[in-house]
Amino acid sequence: MAHDLTEHKLHGQALLRGGFLHAFRDEVRLPDGGTAQREYIVHPGAVMVVPLLQAADGAPRLVLERQYRYPVQRTIIEFPAGKIDPGEDTLACARRELLEETGYTAREWARAGVLHPVVAYSTEFIEVWFARGLTLGERRLDEGEFLEVFTATTGELMQWCRDGQVTDAKTLIGAFWLQNVLAGTWSLDWQPASDT
Repeated sequence: MAHDLTEHKLHGQALLRGGFLHAFRDEVRLPDGGTAQREYIVHPGAVMVVPLLQAADGAPRLVLERQYRYPVQRTIIEFPAGKIDPGEDTLACARRELLEETGYTAREWARAGVLHPVVAYSTEFIEVWFARGLTLGERRLDEGEFLEVFTATTGELMQWCRDGQVTDAKTLIGAFWLQNVLAGTWSLDWQPASDT
């Protein structure tokens, strides 16, 4: 039988209220009756898109990005992603981010799942969406956003994950999902863009 591991907030303090993130320190009651402090960041949530391009040989190619990430001082290979605006549906966000960052729209969409990339200190969640039947249009990058869009094979992505070139947690999870979908182990419920 599972034990109740819930921690109960006794009181809290706001440490930082930024334009994007908010940081808090709470005192909590532990399951054994003791107390502890928990510092965490409140994040609005995000989406990630695994965009599948159909190549001439029938094998899928992936739309990826290279973007400089200031906190780690590195250019990172990632799937397209972005934060959810207040009140925005996650699929609407996925469509918006795919178009803004890559210029692509998709004929079909499938929700894969959700991940919590840093559960120890953040409320962030990322909804994972797959997109296919892509049509290229014009990108609409946010002001101050600089990224390079490129395509790669699934084999190339898996090699980059294996050798440490891909270190972004959401992209590693996207590769994991992709590998299982392509192997037929996991299925996706594809829906036409007009029905979603």
